[in-house]
Parts: sequence; structure tokens; C-alpha cells
Amino acid sequence: MTSSRETTEPVRAPDRFPLLEMLAVAAPSVVTMTSYTVMQFVDGKMVSEISPPDPAYVAAQGNGGMAVWLALSLALGAMGVINTFVSQNLGQGTPQRGSAYGWTALWMSLLWAVFLVPYAMSLPLIFRSMGHPEHLVALETQYAQINIMGAFFVLAARGIAHFFYGLHKPSVIMVSALAANVVNVFLNALLIYGADGPPAWVPFGREIQGVAQALGLEGLGVAGAAIGTVAGAALELAIPVAVFLSPGMNRKYQTRAAWRPSMAHFRDVIRLGWPAGLMFVNEMLCWAYLMAYMLPAGGAARAGLADLPPDQLQAAVESAKTTANSAGWIALRYMHLSFMPAVGMSIAVTAVVGKCMGMGRPDLAAKRAWLGMGMTVGYMGLCALAFVLFRERLVDVFVAEDLKASDPEAAASLIRVGATVMIAAAVFQIFDACAITTSAALRGAGDTIWPGVVTVITSWGCIVGVGHALLAWAPGLGSLGPWIGASAYIVLLGILFLSRFIAGRWKTIDVLGASAAGKLDQAFPAPTEALAGGLPGEA
Repeated sequence: MTSSRETTEPVRAPDRFPLLEMLAVAAPSVVTMTSYTVMQFVDGKMVSEISPPDPAYVAAQGNGGMAVWLALSLALGAMGVINTFVSQNLGQGTPQRGSAYGWTALWMSLLWAVFLVPYAMSLPLIFRSMGHPEHLVALETQYAQINIMGAFFVLAARGIAHFFYGLHKPSVIMVSALAANVVNVFLNALLIYGADGPPAWVPFGREIQGVAQALGLEGLGVAGAAIGTVAGAALELAIPVAVFLSPGMNRKYQTRAAWRPSMAHFRDVIRLGWPAGLMFVNEMLCWAYLMAYMLPAGGAARAGLADLPPDQLQAAVESAKTTANSAGWIALRYMHLSFMPAVGMSIAVTAVVGKCMGMGRPDLAAKRAWLGMGMTVGYMGLCALAFVLFRERLVDVFVAEDLKASDPEAAASLIRVGATVMIAAAVFQIFDACAITTSAALRGAGDTIWPGVVTVITSWGCIVGVGHALLAWAPGLGSLGPWIGASAYIVLLGILFLSRFIAGRWKTIDVLGASAAGKLDQAFPAPTEALAGGLPGEA
């Protein structure tokens, strides 16, 4: 076994101010998360312009995508703690120990992707049980099943990303994400529209149309968007894996040495990550239920109050369900523009807090967390203002001109409902910023159980409980009723997480002492240089 003198790297204080150090880690992460959001935004815009126009396209992509993320969320949430293990080992001066967690992410991704195949086959039954119209079931099932077939690429790309985040090398992931998004947009334009060509606003649209015509491609619609997403995810994985296995990384971090599956490292990730996984899958489940069931139910409840003949009433109810669902997904696209950059900042907060805890400096960890929170609150506060001031124009971006011409009443209804949801979203933006940042800080310190339990209780109580109560007692609110429940959930979660962080119990958690390295390699004590080292601007 290699000695500790050969494997440890003393942590030295870089000659940068705290804000610059935070930005150096956060900026690539924010760009990465923003790029994902832009990709989703562009995907939704492209799907909304499939001809002939139909609001069901946006709903199908949203529902199908939510079904996919729901299936991935348990593994994605659990693997997020890889950032914690890698960053704390970095702070302790033993970064080589983090490489085994990078391999653990790849092995876990492969296992989980195999387990998802039966779930993919059951999706038509699941969507029908939610009362979706049959043409919507066909579209959303097609989109979801294609994405699940490529689940390994998504899981492994996000898992290995946490290794690089924890190592404070987020630029690798930024490059891979940007490259993947370029490929995704190109393939979407090629496969969604085929020889008919993409809309005029798509860059290089004529050239893409020429390629499709030369290949004799027919437009695949929503299925084309799914194929483009899977191809982008494959590239997003290939780039960081190539860097991970490169000679330079191997010399410095021994990345090729720990390729064999390690039950000890699996247990580490599961032990610390299961609450985070539960938290993520529970949130995804509640949001999926909100978007796929409660919003259409709200639209139907309000439409059902109209005094119309039975045949007209049934048609109005079905139309209202699709409108409420589509309006919700349009609003959520803008919420992604708000909270996904905040998620990028939270990844940096986890990495920086983890490094500080590995150094034995919880005092610095707290200061860095507050710095990250201030930046996140400022950004999301501006987003809230934009949601209110420009709500109708923002929703109008996703309403196709063909729909306005062919069915102006449906287009106007979509804008009206979507604008109302934008106001509900604005209410909770600052609280969401607090919840995202404090949750990340707690995760970086290894405090995952309490946040997971609180998330489960509050999400079911507010999103499902309050949402259903308003559907029953105030049907005139329509889909706004469930959105009020969702807003209450985020406000309450932000307050509770902030209180937990201020209480400070996370400062006493010893993650590395209970890890595989801590148990099996007691010959590697934490280097004294790491404990003496500081971060920029600190004594």
C-alpha cells in the first residue's frame, strides 16, 4: 500500500479573495446548469412549432420528460454526495481517494439503467391512469421510452460530473455540457422537422434542411427531440470520461487504479446519499403528480363550472385540461431559467463547504455558504421581478403563430393561464434560493437525513395536501389552486432549511471518518498542513 507521504497533497491557501474563489468554482457550474436549461427551453420551443400546431406537443414533452427524471431521480440524488466525498478528501489533502467514487458513479449508473427497462414498458398504463387523452398518451410515452433507453448516458454523465465538481475542476463538465447542447439542438432541428426544415429562427436552418433532404429524412416530431437528447447525453459522458482516464489525471489522482466495483464505496454513497436520493425522488414524484395530474384536474374543475350543454361541456373540459398542463410546462421552463443557475451555484457551495470541512474549518464553510446564498438570492429575486412584469410576453413565446391564427381563443386561454402561474412562481423565488443553497451547504457537510425527511413531509403536505384541498374547496381557482400549494411548499422549505443551517449541528459531522478510506486505511491520517491551511481572505 502506498504511504501517506506519497499520496497526500497539502492544501495551500490560494492568493484569491473569497468571492473570486467562489466564482472560480461556481461560474462553470452555473454555465453548465444554465446550458441544460437553455437546451430544455429550446427543446420546448422547437416542439411547440411542430406542424400542424397542437398544445399537446409541449405537454407530451413535459410529461414524458418528467416521467424520465422521476425514474432517474433516486440514483441522481444519491450520487450527488460523491461531490461531498471528493471535496472533503481534497480538503484533507488526499484527493486520490476520490477517484474510487468516480468509478462508483459509473457502476451505479449502469445498474440503475438496467432496472429501468420494466418501468419504461409500463408507462402507457401509468399515463392512462392519470386520465390523459389517448393522443397525448401516445406522444408522451414515445418521448419517455426513448429517453429511458439512453438513461445510462444521463446518469453516468451527471455522476462523473460530481467527481469533477468535488475536485474543483468544473470546467471539464462545462465544456462537455456545452458541446452536448450544440449536438442536441442540431439533431433536434434535423429529426423533429426532417425535410420540411426547422423554423426560421433556428441557426443554420437551411443547411440543416439540406442535410435532411439529402438523407431523405421524414420529421419524427416529439420522438426526434428525444433522440437528440439521448445523443447529446452520450457526448456529455464521453468527454469527462476521456479526461478522467487521461494519463495526466491518472498520474495525479490514480483514476485508472480504482476501476473495480467496490462495495465499501457503494455503501458510502448509499449511506450518505439515500436521504438525498429520497429527497430528490420524492420532490420529482410530487412535481410529476402536480404537472401531470393536478394541473389538468384543476383546469377540468374550473371548466366544469360552466353552464354548457353536455357535449360542449365535455369538449371544454378536455381542452381546459390540455391548456392547464401546457401552461404549467411553459411556466416551468422559465422557472428552470431561474433555479437551474442557482443549482449551479449550489454545486459550488457543496464543493467549497466540503473542502472546508475536510480541512477542519467549519467556520470557513459557514462563511462560504452565506456568500453563495447572497449571490443566489440576488439572482432569483431579479427573476421574480421579471416573472411579474413580463409574464404575458414570456408565455407568448411558446404560443405558436399557427395556433393564434387557427384557434385564437385557445391561444388566448393558454397565455392567460400561463401568466397567472408566472405570478405564483414569482412569490417563492427568494425562498427557493434559500432552500437550494442551504440544502447544498448541509450536503457538503454530510447532513442529509434531516433535509430528506423534512422535504418528504412538507412536499406531501403542501403540494398534494393543500393542492387537493383547493381543488375540492375552491374549484374556481382552476390550476392556480395546486400552484398555491406548490408555492407554500417552497416557502416553508426555505424557512426550515435556513433554520437548520443557522442551528449549526452540521459543523460536528465527520464524513471521512466513517467512509471507506477512514475505516480501511487508518494509516492515512489527515495531514496537519490541511488543518493549518486556509482559504483566501481568512486568517
